Amino acid sequence: MGGSKKSLWQRLKKQGALQLFVLAGMLYLVIFNFIPMFGLVMGFKDYTISSGIKGIFTSEWVGLKYFKEFVTDYKFGKLVRNTVALSVLKLIFTFPLPILFALMVNEIKNLKFKKLLQTCSYLPHFISWVIISSISYQFLSQSGIINTLLKNMHVIDKPIKFLTDASKFWGLAVSLDIWKEMGWWTIIFLAAIVGISQDYYEAAQIDGATRLQRIFYITLPCIKSTIVVVLIMTMGNLFGGGLSGSNFEQCYLLGNNVNADTSTIIQTYVFDVGLAQGRYAYATAVGLIQSVISLVLIFASNFVSKKLAGSGLF
Repeated sequence: MGGSKKSLWQRLKKQGALQLFVLAGMLYLVIFNFIPMFGLVMGFKDYTISSGIKGIFTSEWVGLKYFKEFVTDYKFGKLVRNTVALSVLKLIFTFPLPILFALMVNEIKNLKFKKLLQTCSYLPHFISWVIISSISYQFLSQSGIINTLLKNMHVIDKPIKFLTDASKFWGLAVSLDIWKEMGWWTIIFLAAIVGISQDYYEAAQIDGATRLQRIFYITLPCIKSTIVVVLIMTMGNLFGGGLSGSNFEQCYLLGNNVNADTSTIIQTYVFDVGLAQGRYAYATAVGLIQSVISLVLIFASNFVSKKLAGSGLF
């Protein structure tokens, strides 16, 4: 027993630098993810900002009052529709593309071109949505570069309202998300592809398998577990932002009074009600409903995945 404790201590001592990184990550989770969860009690209390921090625990209990208020609000249907529709559209269009792009990049034999393509594809991930929204206004406004170019080429007579037409907002949001995040998610699938033994490909090549056959019968089955994990995480985030989780930034920065019918989602509603109107208790209740639904979706999608694909996240 004493020997096992000693060997454990020796291993921890040898991995001191790595353990510090783990400790830093754990402290981050505790401080910014677990401790703030005590504030969820506000959703069940009649809390106001004037009550201060002590008021979180001393305010009067109101039970499910704010939950019922949100569900019966006239905006509830539109908020849920916009939140789910935007996330589902991103799931349909942005989830398969990184897989397809990873397969294409993996087939490139020129290493210099391959590295250049990878770098160019994931660089947009590091550009904030604030900057992207500013670029979008420069390019897509009625007097922007795109409309000016189309008018000069006599393609259109009137400028296209990319940013102020509610019917175009979902398409705009999905397109921008694909451009920004596709390369970043490709890294995950490329890492899974790199881990596949080359013996499989060599044996298939000897048997006369074509490149497409090797992709369908070796590459895709071997990265199935990675695809399933990413899909489950995405399904659980349908009420939070799709594949990249960026719905709030997009809708808040690109949304306006004109396209509000399709750009207002639960996250922006919580932000407006909680900070602009100071209704922290109500905003907490709405956010808690969203989190519970996301948790249920994660468990449900994991269960379905285990039944159909034979593997899951947990």
